[in-house]
Amino acid sequence: MNTAALILADSRFPGGGHVHSGGLEEAVARKLITHERDLPGFLSGRLRTAGSLAAVFAAAAAHAAARKVRSGHWSRLDAELDARTPSLAQREASRAQGRGTARAGKAAWPSPVLSQLLKETPRPHHPVVLGALVGVPLDAAMAVAYLAISGPASAAVRLLGLDPFAVNAVVARLSVEVRDVSLRAAEVAGADPAELPAPGSPALDLFAEAHARHHKEEVRLFAS
Repeated sequence: MNTAALILADSRFPGGGHVHSGGLEEAVARKLITHERDLPGFLSGRLRTAGSLAAVFAAAAAHAAARKVRSGHWSRLDAELDARTPSLAQREASRAQGRGTARAGKAAWPSPVLSQLLKETPRPHHPVVLGALVGVPLDAAMAVAYLAISGPASAAVRLLGLDPFAVNAVVARLSVEVRDVSLRAAEVAGADPAELPAPGSPALDLFAEAHARHHKEEVRLFAS
C-alpha cells in the first residue's frame, strides 16, 4: 500500500471522518448494538455493502487518476455514485467527508488531477477524491474498505465505552474480508462508470435518514 493510502486511512488525517459513525450511532440508539459481541455482524455487513460500494468507486477514481482521464469523467463518476446512494443523508455525509479530504489533500498532494476533479465536482464524494489522491486502484479500495469498518468501530468505543483492545481485535479479524472486497473492487476499476457494481444496504440508508432527523431534534455525538 502506498504512503498516500496509509495516510488517508489514518484516523488522524484531517478529512473530517472522525465526526461520522457510519450508522453505528443510530444502531446504538435503537439498542441494536449494546456490546462488542454485536459488532462483528454490523461491521461485516457494512463492509460488504456500503464499504464495497465505496471501494468500487475509490478504485475507479484511482484508475482514472492514473490515466489522466478526459474532461467530464469525474462528473460522470460522481453522478454514478449519487445514483447508487439512495439516502440523501448518506450522500451529504459522503460529500462532507469528500470536501474535508479534498481540502487536506490539496495541501498534502497538490496536482492537476485533483484540480480537475474539484473543477468538475466542487463537493466530491469521499471515495472519489480519496481514489484520485491515491492513484492505485487496489490501495485506494483497501483504504476506504478499512475506513468503512474502523470508523464505526471507533464510534462504538466512544458511544458505549467498549474495551478498545477488544474492538480493535474485531476489526483485525475482518482483514481477510477487507482484502476480498478490495480485490473485487480493483478488478472492475477500469469499467465504464455506468457499469460499476451497485451493492447497497437499505438498513444503513434508513439509519442514515433517521439519524439526520434525530440530529435536528436532539444532541448527537456524530454528524451521521
